[in-house]
Amino acid sequence: MSIDGNEIAPASFAKTTDENKAQSTSQNASIVGQETFDKAMDYFDRHQFDEAIVEYNKAIEANPNDGLAYLGRGLTYYAKGNYDQAILDFTKAIEINPKLDLAFSNRGLAYGRKGNYDQAILDFTKAIEINPKSSIYADRAASYNRKDNYDQAIADYTKAIEIGPNNGGYYEGRAIGYFKKQDYDKAWSNVHKAEDLGVKINPKFLENLKKASGRDK
Repeated sequence: MSIDGNEIAPASFAKTTDENKAQSTSQNASIVGQETFDKAMDYFDRHQFDEAIVEYNKAIEANPNDGLAYLGRGLTYYAKGNYDQAILDFTKAIEINPKLDLAFSNRGLAYGRKGNYDQAILDFTKAIEINPKSSIYADRAASYNRKDNYDQAIADYTKAIEIGPNNGGYYEGRAIGYFKKQDYDKAWSNVHKAEDLGVKINPKFLENLKKASGRDK
């Protein structure tokens, strides 16, 4: 996880393709639609994003009501840095399937990339309501940190840690929240836990913590 919590969105989608495979197959109106969907995912996995978009376009043309195809295309646009188009596709996926938590969480990431943290928080909150995941709590926490709402950020990182205690990035994020609140002992405690879990702490943050706390570790 990065300092701002904005992980690369496509990774989230890749983890869910198997669990959504049956749903995707039933949603596609034709074999052609399924084949192009599979090709798009394959191109995406190989970081051939332009080719993936072409195939997602074909899948959507074959079945305009396939929310996963819009989600996949949105993630591809996200990977290309086209956050506006990604948001449009995530929104269309939500219109088709309002229970598609990945559409909300990844739209939240896209809004975060654009600096719209209020909307990002709303989307993360909706995704959590549908399917609570540690990564989404952490993403919402990062947005709260950006808005200087450190108490809520710490609370969300704590929840993320309860669900995924072996993710060192969550401890690093919580350390930032404690640092901003000038609670340096807790900041250091979380830094040490993050390091124990293999995280290389951002050097600039670490230097600022050393100066503010008057200690080296």
